[in-house]
Amino acid sequence: MRLISLALLAAIAAPAAAQPVAIDVHLSNFKFEPKTIELKAGQDYILTLINDGSGGHSFSAKEFFAAASVDAADGVLIQKGAIEIKGGDRRAVHFRAPAAGTYSLKCSHAFHSGFGMKGEIVVR
Repeated sequence: MRLISLALLAAIAAPAAAQPVAIDVHLSNFKFEPKTIELKAGQDYILTLINDGSGGHSFSAKEFFAAASVDAADGVLIQKGAIEIKGGDRRAVHFRAPAAGTYSLKCSHAFHSGFGMKGEIVVR
């Protein structure tokens, strides 16, 4: 009985595995919402990119994706530091946030960033 009690106590006292934090980012003509994405260094995240527009957009953050630990299965979505999202579509990326820093974010489609489709990723 004592052995079972000790095992139960150890299971309760053990820290639970950290669950990924879910963040949704909406892409539309011509903005990201939120414009600033705040993350905690070393935390696991699921970033869901939702294109509310009718045309395609990209989530281009080359330096960020190079520094973050992206799950291998989701890494195929990232081409030249950007993820393409067709109009009305969504993409989810699982990653661990890199060391503290500020990373630029933009839509790499012609003229989109000039129309205001840019932002930043801040890791604290």
